[in-house]
Amino acid sequence: MEIENKKISDDDFRRIRGEVLQQWPTGKDVDWEESFAYHQKLPEHKIFSKKLIKAKEAGTTLIQPRAGVALIPEHIKLLTYLQDKGEADLLPTTIDSYTRQNRFQKAEEGIQESIKQNKSMLNGFPAVNHGVSGCRQIIDALDTPVQVRHGTPDARLLTEIAYAGGFTSYEGGGISYNIPYAKNADLEKTIRDWQYVDRLTGIYEEAGISVNREPFGPLTGTLVPPCISHAVAVIESLLAAEQGVRNITVGYGQCGNLLQDVAALQTLQTLTDEYLRVRGHGDVTVTTVLHQWMGGFPQDEAKAFAVISWGSTVAALAHATKVIVKTPHEAIGVPTMEANAQGLRCTKQIITMLGEQTVDTNSLMDEKVIISSETRCIVDKVFELGGGDIAKGAVRAFQAGILDIPFAPSRYNAGKVLPARDNEGAIRLFDPGALPLTSELLEFHRNKIAARAKFEKRDISFQMVIDDVYAISKGRLVGRPN
Repeated sequence: MEIENKKISDDDFRRIRGEVLQQWPTGKDVDWEESFAYHQKLPEHKIFSKKLIKAKEAGTTLIQPRAGVALIPEHIKLLTYLQDKGEADLLPTTIDSYTRQNRFQKAEEGIQESIKQNKSMLNGFPAVNHGVSGCRQIIDALDTPVQVRHGTPDARLLTEIAYAGGFTSYEGGGISYNIPYAKNADLEKTIRDWQYVDRLTGIYEEAGISVNREPFGPLTGTLVPPCISHAVAVIESLLAAEQGVRNITVGYGQCGNLLQDVAALQTLQTLTDEYLRVRGHGDVTVTTVLHQWMGGFPQDEAKAFAVISWGSTVAALAHATKVIVKTPHEAIGVPTMEANAQGLRCTKQIITMLGEQTVDTNSLMDEKVIISSETRCIVDKVFELGGGDIAKGAVRAFQAGILDIPFAPSRYNAGKVLPARDNEGAIRLFDPGALPLTSELLEFHRNKIAARAKFEKRDISFQMVIDDVYAISKGRLVGRPN
């Protein structure tokens, strides 16, 4: 049966759930009623959605790192340090790569090897293997809300254990955790599997427990035009809301041009609210997150702090509800907890200084009009392709290249869209592929790329794209020729 944007029935959900919970022995410990009771006893300051709502109402920006290690005591030590020394407002639990691929036996081997080596031999926290009780040790030990961050095409068992374990926020979606992450994961299947995740979230919501859901905004994190990441965020928000999710955080990966980034974050909030309201989900609370620069970082720590500060400035001026913080070790490898805390304190200082300031110029308004118009072109075409059904439309849109994420590995992605920067460093379309933009919008992009080529005294070529991918790691924004 072709996928559709329809709430999963109770009978179908329970049937699928019986299979999901058998994927690894810890699934047997998941009990809804007992889990609901655990959540209901959590103090308000540990609940992600409540802290986000307060921040949105106050117009403040919360800071959150990425972090995760293999063993429970070390993971608690790491998060406690980021909470106390890093001044993090929100905490993560980043999941290891084996768990993301549902290779739980390999994750178990990683746990045992970590015990032997007395250091983490996994690149994250294997929540499924540690089970409900292990997850609750994390929640009980901290005074700050904790979110699961991962990258899993089929996250159903991970979600069951994470929710039962007390996590109150969960990242990902059927598009954003497939196309940028996997080569062969079937798109229709991942959307269906993430409908399960969202229906489970809705079941908790119906029990009076609000779990925040966050589609992954940056996608490939490499020169993604705002209209593409916005379209995916809107689609995944609509899919989540249909299953009963009522607290959603939509994200955007910093692109580099200050005005474009501020405009993108502000339009992301407006567009998501608009599409949810029009489709009958006006009761959904929407917040925003900026991901600091996801591309290559300078190896020099002082220069890396400049990139972190720049992302912090965008978050503050756009009044994002939260910001995901990078570290000065980004170009080197896995950061120390001290470096992670440094990135957090740097971000908090910028946000404190700029939090009450704003940007309001004609150029900003023009950029907001462009981004909104482009996003509506894409999302409305997806609805059209699906005959009014956004789930069907999403699958068909990727097949037709109407939705196309730059530099994604998935074979379900056309890979025709190529971005490049204009002369001011804003992301434009070097090649629009089959994006369903108006002739006026396409001409706008052509003119912007042509103006840059004229300024640089070179022909328009693919070399511009290559130069821009590496520019920031080399200390520039626009990849100018030598």
